Amino acid sequence: MTRRKWDQAEYFRGVPTAPYDLVKEITVALGVMLAVVLILATLLSSPDVAPVTLRSWARQDPIDFLTTATGELQGTTISSSYGPPYNNGSGSVQTLGPLAPQLWAGVHQPVDAAVVDVLAPLGVASGGHPVLERALVRFEGATNQQQQVWLDRYIRAVGHARVLGARVVVPGAAYGPVGTLMGTLLTVARSGGLDALLTANGRFYQTDYTRTLLFLGDGNYVNELAAQRHLLGTQWGVMNETGRYPGQAWLWLYTLWYQIPPYSTAANADLLVVLTMGFLTTLLLLTPFLPGLRDIPRWIPVYKLIWREHYRFTGAAEPERPDRI
Repeated sequence: MTRRKWDQAEYFRGVPTAPYDLVKEITVALGVMLAVVLILATLLSSPDVAPVTLRSWARQDPIDFLTTATGELQGTTISSSYGPPYNNGSGSVQTLGPLAPQLWAGVHQPVDAAVVDVLAPLGVASGGHPVLERALVRFEGATNQQQQVWLDRYIRAVGHARVLGARVVVPGAAYGPVGTLMGTLLTVARSGGLDALLTANGRFYQTDYTRTLLFLGDGNYVNELAAQRHLLGTQWGVMNETGRYPGQAWLWLYTLWYQIPPYSTAANADLLVVLTMGFLTTLLLLTPFLPGLRDIPRWIPVYKLIWREHYRFTGAAEPERPDRI
């Protein structure tokens, strides 16, 4: 017996069919998706905000820059007394009873704010600049008490400074070489040179912005920008992207804790949040193994809602509870 051969036309004879162009269908679908993506990207995209740098800070708010730089020399800024991993201070050390992971880790990324942010960059800039070189020698050769006297007088004078065009006019006072040092540092920062000096690491790729971020964090400029764009911790911080929905919504669970007591008022809030999230994550991992905890999904039968079509179609009852996992 020979098997009869069927051609496609004979095989489908009598079967209702409709012409279908797969290539055309895919092209139209991709075109529609592209249009939707472009429209949503236009309506819901975040603005392309220029990065904040020492250069932009020195140009937009030079008085705050000078105030912060002077504070670095005085040792009164946050980074100057931050603590591990940057120095041996205790200003930002967080502990919970005997639990002190920050202290246990110790200083493994040493940053001396006065040297890194001010004196070292000025030392580089002093090459071929005899006036600056003499000012540096005079400042570094003075006693610590004399340095503090000069810095105190300069910081008071900066409080009355005025910005006239591109110039910052600081009232004259007996603040020794500090005026020359700060004026030159401002010039270096405005040129972009300070950004380059603080990120230089001797390698081809320069991706470590720790020193720059610490310097920026000591001033008010970044905080003011953050407040304008609703990015402060009290405004849910990273939860809000600059101006557009939905922002970094995947971090909401972390930022949530900072908004409620006792986290919102605790001096060791960061440590408390880390411990809380670590505890909750551990519970999540242990859910299949802990009696009582593993039964929560059965007590709150959301699965019945999710699988309602399945149960309706098969007529199956709720599965029996296994004796053990």
